[in-house]
Amino acid sequence: MDKIIGIGNALIDALATVDNDEILKEIGLPKGGMQLIGTETLTRINEKFADIPRKYTTGGAVCNSVLAMAHLGMKPGLVAMVGRDRLGAFFKQSFTEAGANARLQESNLPTGVASTFITPDGQRTFGTFLGAAGAMTPDDLPADAFQGYDILFVEGYLVQNHDLVCRIMELGHAAGMKICIDMASYNIVEADRDFLRSIVDRYVDIVFANEDEARAFTLLPEQEALADLAARCEVAVVKVGARGAYIRRGEEQVHVPAKDVPQVVDTNAAGDYFAAGFLYGYAQSCPLDICGRIGSELSGHVIQVIGTKLPEEAWNEIKLNINTILSK
Repeated sequence: MDKIIGIGNALIDALATVDNDEILKEIGLPKGGMQLIGTETLTRINEKFADIPRKYTTGGAVCNSVLAMAHLGMKPGLVAMVGRDRLGAFFKQSFTEAGANARLQESNLPTGVASTFITPDGQRTFGTFLGAAGAMTPDDLPADAFQGYDILFVEGYLVQNHDLVCRIMELGHAAGMKICIDMASYNIVEADRDFLRSIVDRYVDIVFANEDEARAFTLLPEQEALADLAARCEVAVVKVGARGAYIRRGEEQVHVPAKDVPQVVDTNAAGDYFAAGFLYGYAQSCPLDICGRIGSELSGHVIQVIGTKLPEEAWNEIKLNINTILSK
């Protein structure tokens, strides 16, 4: 099986379920998006939720995908940066236990925290304090960082650091790797559209985007956006929530439905898990529809829990269902 390595922001998700959207307006966070925050805003959030229980799990978009792939039995790699603190140790332990090969650089800054707010409709909104995650520079990337891997999965949130992303892409391209990128968040795409287009056109083989991100990137409606993305790379994947996902490679296009679930609890990491499942199939040269169905299987499970951690019985069920998908 082709080996996959991801590079992204190593974060700890601090999850809080809120009754309405008002807290988002108070803090100044765009609903459904990701907003970078500083120490002052993080302090305000911590004060507001001092007496409210929050759940802590590992986070970061590509990190979520890598961890999911490890639970499927792959041996994925990860390059990221954490702090020399309790949260950094927790992050490292989680990936080691799952069987991922995490090459974690360390910083004197605290480990990054994504304050995650889940509204009653299951939407998640992030106020992200990058901390150590945002301290990574091109010099922190060893020349052999991607040696031994065939597929490089790059987190879209990193595009805010142009020098770092350019170096990542150059190393991956020089190593002859297939390069994948997830668009991350519509407001990130809007803020850095020209730069994102330039790296997709030059380096990227597989693009993952949801419908809002695809529209922000192409300025086109859904199906035209899919065609535009597919013209720029080998495979384009546009996720459309409860309607599933559209996948296109050249003139070949498929639609995969979303997994039918009894209740959507939290959409956090749905796209990350879809990408993990898709790449699991892609690494085995599965047809596009099979890749998409495996992606839907994973995302359908994670939206039924708060946070990104699935119990062992869920992973056992996922593996059984994937075997069924692969046998058809």
